[in-house]
Amino acid sequence: MDLLTGGKVSAFLFDLDGTLIDTEKYYRRCWPIACAHFGYTLTDEMALQLRSLGRPFAPALMKKWFGESCDYFEIREYRKGLVAEVMEKEGIVAKPGAEDLLRFLRDKGIKVSTTTATNAERTTRFLGMVGLLKYFDEICCAEHVKEGKPAPDLYAFACDKLGFPPSECIAVEDAPNGIKSAVSAGCRCIFVPDQTENEPEVEPLCVAKVKSLADIIKLM
Repeated sequence: MDLLTGGKVSAFLFDLDGTLIDTEKYYRRCWPIACAHFGYTLTDEMALQLRSLGRPFAPALMKKWFGESCDYFEIREYRKGLVAEVMEKEGIVAKPGAEDLLRFLRDKGIKVSTTTATNAERTTRFLGMVGLLKYFDEICCAEHVKEGKPAPDLYAFACDKLGFPPSECIAVEDAPNGIKSAVSAGCRCIFVPDQTENEPEVEPLCVAKVKSLADIIKLM
């Protein structure tokens, strides 16, 4: 099976927040509140830069913004509490077309894994809550590798776990840090916008841009 004449497709690798489940909006909302709790002003533009940004990059970026005394991990723990409260009130749902695409891939015998900054426990729990866990062959998270996105480590790890070269794996991402990670690992990447409609810096790196996950089926 070919995707845009790019060669064999053996596996799909999915980001979680903002790509498979509609939760990135909660992080975008809660990061500035968490930073304000500790006396820092985080703009919306800055919050967008934190999407999928892993260690050691996120702690370094916050120190650049707020000084060496800024404790990223302390702020993140507070933000986790805020996000949990919002999720409890507003719930989480799968992104449009998510199950249609995952069912299609399963029927075609294409392997599927996550490639997410969210830890394995929460990834498994969230996918279970929205009814998508049954479609996944592997759960791969940033905690499994030395460096998170935009480094290639996570995508390289997922490819290895599934047993396919990156050239046979399609990444599906909603944010620049994830796209950079996938492409630098050698995967083809599809951009599905979530919090921003356009990402001029990274869109040329992608083999396709689609409005929803269901549109990927049409490409195949």
